[in-house]
Amino acid sequence: MKKQLGTGLGILALAIALTACGGSPGASSTSSSATSPGPTASSPAASSTPAGAAELKTATSSVGERVVAANGKSVYIFTKDVKDSGKSACTGGCANNWPAVTTTSTRPAVDGVSGSIGTIPTADGKMQITINGMPLYFFSKDEDSSDTYGQGVGGVWFLVSPSGSMVTPSSSTPSSTSTPSGSSMGY
Repeated sequence: MKKQLGTGLGILALAIALTACGGSPGASSTSSSATSPGPTASSPAASSTPAGAAELKTATSSVGERVVAANGKSVYIFTKDVKDSGKSACTGGCANNWPAVTTTSTRPAVDGVSGSIGTIPTADGKMQITINGMPLYFFSKDEDSSDTYGQGVGGVWFLVSPSGSMVTPSSSTPSSTSTPSGSSMGY
C-alpha cells in the first residue's frame, strides 16, 4: 500500500511540475514570448536576457556605465567607422590591436544594453557585433574586466554607453592617464 501511495504521489508531483512549466500538450503559457526570436538588427535590444547568457552587458567603472562583453572586458567604437556601412574600417595592424567583438549568433543576446544590436561580416568570415550600426572592438592592452586603457586612444577609440553612444573624454575619466607601454596602437 505504501509503495502504491508513493508512486501515485510521485506521478501527481510530476504532472503538477509539467503543467507549471507548460510541458503538457495543449497547455497555454504566458511565457511563450521568452522563446521567441531575439531583437533584429534594427530594433532596440531586449534587456531581459540573464546576464550569464548575454554576449553584451553593462558594467560600472571609474568611467561610468559602459558596455562590456560576456567576459567582462570593455568594448570600444572606432570613430573612423561609418555608421550602417556594414564594414569595419579597422583592418591589418589595426585589427591586431583592436580585435573585433564577434559572435556566432545573428541576434546576440544582451543584458542592460538599450542600443540597437546587429552584426556585420568580418574579412575572415565571422560576425562582428554592432551597436547602433557601429562595429564593436576589444583593445589588446585591456587584460582585466576593469581595464579601460583604450578610452580616447588617438582621439578615435571610445568606450560605449548602454544606449550605444560613445563615452567621450569630457564625460569620463580614463582608468589610466596613459596606455600600457608597447607597440603602436594600430589606428
